[in-house]
Amino acid sequence: MLQPMRFLVYLLFGLLSLPAWSAPPLADVHVHYKWSQEDVTSAQQAVAILEENAVALAVVIGTPAELAIELQRLAPQRVIPIWSPYRKPGDWSTWAHDADVIDQARKALESGQYHGIGELHLVGGFAPPPHSPVIAGLAAVAEDFDVPMLLHTEFSTADYMLKLCLRYPRVKLLWAHAGAILTPAQVSDVLQRCPNVWAELSARDPWRFVNNPITGDDGALLPEWRDLIGSFPDRFMVGSDPVWSVERLDSWDEPDSGWQQYGRFIAFHRGWLRLLPPDLAQKLRRDNAAAFFRKTGPVKGGR
Repeated sequence: MLQPMRFLVYLLFGLLSLPAWSAPPLADVHVHYKWSQEDVTSAQQAVAILEENAVALAVVIGTPAELAIELQRLAPQRVIPIWSPYRKPGDWSTWAHDADVIDQARKALESGQYHGIGELHLVGGFAPPPHSPVIAGLAAVAEDFDVPMLLHTEFSTADYMLKLCLRYPRVKLLWAHAGAILTPAQVSDVLQRCPNVWAELSARDPWRFVNNPITGDDGALLPEWRDLIGSFPDRFMVGSDPVWSVERLDSWDEPDSGWQQYGRFIAFHRGWLRLLPPDLAQKLRRDNAAAFFRKTGPVKGGR
């Protein structure tokens, strides 16, 4: 078992020593490996897909959590496991009301095997108040271990995320899908007011969140998204979120072929990244993620 600091040093060495690829190495900060995916994509196949797509760093959410460890054992230089409370169908909508997840999270992080908490779904109709005991307890665990929380919020306004990030200013929050259905202006408001929030762009592709695209027909970032990312160049990352099919929130009862779609999810991001200035593209492609998951110490500037 690798201890946290030793693990991160090992990971950094791996990033620097990867062989040359036809495509630049990329960090994917939103990867799922679930029991419903294991039926159609073995752990060995998943790792091969990462390699084929020149993914140098993959932040993996296992469902159950132990599945992320399977990938990490096969690719210790490439995979960062984060701990998820989801173990059975429906957990995505009930985890926030289960007090046991606080102790489970603490034990998982104490093992040294996990380097974050998430993905946690906070969706209208299922989300408790930001000050609820379970959310507060998990935030305390994340702060104690200095690890990020990956949060999926889905509301028509940014109010819920603002309440969260302002209430827990010392917890590093990685905002899944850059707010899901929110506009660049709403995302900007959160990033301006909460220096403890970073955003990732998984599922912001032509097949998911289709009503809120980040790119135009030419594959380039829309001007408002380019301006937003240019205003916060150190706080955006990319991800694949390889779950399928998109017509349902999650097909827990059927095999999930998301890994068979992985190449096109990553190709989408590579397309618009190629059109950015090289320094900015490199930050989003890999550097921001590598720095974020190596960060230690408290967040400064929170309020």
